[in-house]
Amino acid sequence: MKLLDRVLNPREIRRRLGMNQEQFWTQIGVTQSGGSRYESGRDMPRPVKELLRLVHVEQLDLSQVKRVDFEIIIYLKESHPDLYRTLRRAVKSRHKATADTGINLASELGEDVSSDILEPEEIGAGSEEKRSA
Repeated sequence: MKLLDRVLNPREIRRRLGMNQEQFWTQIGVTQSGGSRYESGRDMPRPVKELLRLVHVEQLDLSQVKRVDFEIIIYLKESHPDLYRTLRRAVKSRHKATADTGINLASELGEDVSSDILEPEEIGAGSEEKRSA
């Protein structure tokens, strides 16, 4: 069992956020009945797991994320790895300093799920092939 599977218990996350199934699942494009099945143990497809993690654990507003943001990350990683690491550490320090201000499910779950997330190049890989076809 992968770390992501162990950490992302959707019922537990939903309850910690104080949301009903309709509120929780519709934010990631899943019906309430589909979400109920996932909460009862049915396997979640990886894209649904990723959306759940991004929206409800990382609390990322996906409407604010653009492809160019991922391209910038890739560019920084490849061309300026020291700067990338410095910026990443600075952001992590800032998050730790403000973690007291609300629910931080990623830290509450006591696991670092970042090792199981898709890298930006993995996210866009399929779409590039579709565009060139």
